[in-house]
Amino acid sequence: MGRLYEGASPDSFGFQDILYDKRDWVATVTFNRPHAYNAYTANTLQELTRAFRDAAWDDRVAVLVLTGAGDKAFCTGGDVKEYATDYTERPRDYWKYMGLFMECHEQLRNLGKPSIARLNGMVAGGGNEFNMGCDLAVAADHVRIRQVGTMVGSVACGGATQWLPLMIGDRRAREMLLTCDWIDAQTALDWGLLNRVVPAAQLDAAVAELVEKLVDKFPECTRYTRQQVNFWKDLSWSLTIGHARDWLALHFTDAEPAEGMNAFAEKRPADRIGLRRRAAEGGSSEYLWGPHKVACPQCGTRYLPAQFRFCGMCGAELAQDAPPAPTRAGADNMR
Repeated sequence: MGRLYEGASPDSFGFQDILYDKRDWVATVTFNRPHAYNAYTANTLQELTRAFRDAAWDDRVAVLVLTGAGDKAFCTGGDVKEYATDYTERPRDYWKYMGLFMECHEQLRNLGKPSIARLNGMVAGGGNEFNMGCDLAVAADHVRIRQVGTMVGSVACGGATQWLPLMIGDRRAREMLLTCDWIDAQTALDWGLLNRVVPAAQLDAAVAELVEKLVDKFPECTRYTRQQVNFWKDLSWSLTIGHARDWLALHFTDAEPAEGMNAFAEKRPADRIGLRRRAAEGGSSEYLWGPHKVACPQCGTRYLPAQFRFCGMCGAELAQDAPPAPTRAGADNMR
């Protein structure tokens, strides 16, 4: 009887968004979208999952190294342009996308072999979740790390809200998640988010040194050690990720992601204060144009947004009892 799995040639996968290489006991997976600062799309997640699974099953692989193409970015999380164009229009598709994200992370975490995040540039949003999904992390000294969820209308609950408190402590986790401030590599090292920080020219040598140590360990004992150490990460993930998936999909119907992600895609400041002002003035900060509660007296169309002045079906004038409209600046930005 043949072996269950002998490993596939990296070239056989035909990957578009990642690079995949296997040699000398090491599988190297590279985010290869430098034009988008190595942000990932739905397709990228599927390719990563396939590469992680192959590396997990290939007995010629002892260690996986995850890195990014170029020297500007390791990974900057999900492609916000994809979020703005696809998921704000079809929130149900974000639920499907989160299924791909969950499968990818579970494949990485359950690799059965040590993984090293080789941080060659900025690490943002979901990129930091991939960093934390790896066992070890080595960073070039110019690397900066941050979370961005509350800036763009999302929540970093695909690993960051679960794992940051475990890795760097509650107060520091709250600071990163709530302020979205950058932290430099040395600070990340001091906080426990990284294992090594080295000059960029020494990054490959530092990763190779760790790889050499990991390869020269018994594979079965290594696999089970990882399983045990993953207990708290697995527990926090399993108790929250399903809720995160459903809440985020529903949240994509709200004004926050519509404004935040479109502002990011359009390279303009998001009108976050405008949304706060709408709520303070008695309006709706959840709906783009107020709750869907108005009926047209002419054609009978129901569930029109409260701030609409005319029916979108027949053009008839609507009753003027809607909540206060946003400020002029806010209204302009919300279009």
